[in-house]
Amino acid sequence: MTAIANRYDFALIFEVVNGNPNGDPDAGNLPRLDPETNRGLVTDVSLKRKIRNYVDLARHGEDGFHIYVEEGAILNHKHRQAYRAIREGDPKVEKDAKLNPRDDTEAKAITAFMCRNFFDVRTFGAVMSTGVNAGQVKGPVQMTFARSVEPILPLEISITRMAATNEAEKKQKAEGDDSSERTDNRTMGRKHIVPYGLYVAHGFISAKFAERSGFSESDLSLLFEALATMFEHDRSAARGEMATRRLVAFKHDNALGNAPAHALFERIRIGRNVEGEFHVIDQRLDNLPPARAFSDYIVTIDRDGLPEGVEVLELL
Repeated sequence: MTAIANRYDFALIFEVVNGNPNGDPDAGNLPRLDPETNRGLVTDVSLKRKIRNYVDLARHGEDGFHIYVEEGAILNHKHRQAYRAIREGDPKVEKDAKLNPRDDTEAKAITAFMCRNFFDVRTFGAVMSTGVNAGQVKGPVQMTFARSVEPILPLEISITRMAATNEAEKKQKAEGDDSSERTDNRTMGRKHIVPYGLYVAHGFISAKFAERSGFSESDLSLLFEALATMFEHDRSAARGEMATRRLVAFKHDNALGNAPAHALFERIRIGRNVEGEFHVIDQRLDNLPPARAFSDYIVTIDRDGLPEGVEVLELL
């Protein structure tokens, strides 16, 4: 398929209600946050995982839409697939633990095979040089960490169970007189939640890198589809309710672009909804109750004086 010919910059605005959007394993699975501002964070890796999962659900088994980085996968086995296709009949492909391209032509063919067959390779890129060397790809789609528009205050919730794990524990519960002791026996863990948070992530799509990986218009449509609906297929008790609320893309009329991305993102403004009026989020709003719904915010896009050759696409 023909690679995209236009540069895009996009903003993903999503919310979490009573859930943990991205736990930090180095902090007891506490929701990630910036310690200096207490703004919540969601890593780009977390967002890309959800995109991969959606594509696998929507296009599972279809040629060209396999997923390279998937749970439990052995990456070198996927590299070897490329060598099988390029070196058909070569006995070394199955025997050698390590393989390297014999020349530049073969190296390009192997990497091209990975791009054609794996959606996430041609979209996000990959380093595929471990063991069985399939090269490296610089992906045309890059994303930032998402950051909450206001500080968050995570809550720690104890969770309990009524069932016992063994007969001794059941007997202990039955003989216990103190209710607090019985509660402690039933405690099975703790979970961290954000009561409400509105997050913004930025993304960048390079047409020049798309030429190298083969990222096409159909891939672009699938990417935007995933960004809009990926949370609908990522439900879990830990993540509460998450949803994409707005997806705004800036389309440039050429491959290199017509304006810097930061200047375009500044046109998207998120403020508090105070009796139907837009108010900038600052210290003057400290007397307001904390936000608990998307309706507590107003999102505006400044379209006046857009740079020539830039089009605003409100995809959600």
